[in-house]
Amino acid sequence: MNKINGYKSFLVETIKFDIKQYLNFLKEVYSGNLPIDTNTLELKYKLKKSCLSNIINDELKITSLDELQKIVSECKKCNLYASRKNTVFGKGSAKERLVIIGEAPGADEDETGEPFVGRAGQLLTKMLSAIGIDRESVFICNVLKCRPPNNRDPLPDEISKCSYYLDKQLEFLKPKYILALGRIAAIRLLNKEATMKEFREGKYIYNGIPVLVTYHPSALLRNPNWKYPAWEDLKRMKELLDSSNG
Repeated sequence: MNKINGYKSFLVETIKFDIKQYLNFLKEVYSGNLPIDTNTLELKYKLKKSCLSNIINDELKITSLDELQKIVSECKKCNLYASRKNTVFGKGSAKERLVIIGEAPGADEDETGEPFVGRAGQLLTKMLSAIGIDRESVFICNVLKCRPPNNRDPLPDEISKCSYYLDKQLEFLKPKYILALGRIAAIRLLNKEATMKEFREGKYIYNGIPVLVTYHPSALLRNPNWKYPAWEDLKRMKELLDSSNG
């Protein structure tokens, strides 16, 4: 409960800071003669705080992946909601006790609402099949649940605002292992900067769950020379899964 209260307090204090910053900005621009009544500004703060409390309380009530998916489908925490066609929550099962995490939906995923259905997704399906894994037996999702315009890299603010959803997915799924596809997924999970070589060769843990990092399939489409190293990564992943199920 202390952790939850700390989460609420942090967000409320952030709102207070934003409004104070805005007020100071107005004072500088208008040399103290503000074009907005401070009581009006205070009312805006109270309304914003109330809306935030409702969002937090809704999230704290979530008890299943289905409930979480509904919350995600209605999310407007960042500006990506304005340009999306569909949210892309994730798909699959926890049968293999493996969750695969990519970066963000692309155009095909935004159109269908399902993860990894474009060229990169088709390659991922083939890669999993090559090591004897049916993609329906693993859960596949992304760091972001909405497509960034023109498939640009996710912004730090977008990652931050979407983080709760990924953390909650992993909490419900309880995977034995996580496979992170690409640097952005690795940075989000491991909270550190590193090269792909360092990520691939390192041993990492997310909330007690071992994390392996490999190249994103879209990177393999751009540079086929990385396919063999990615194949080695997947074989290592399969060996770990087999040993933990044995």
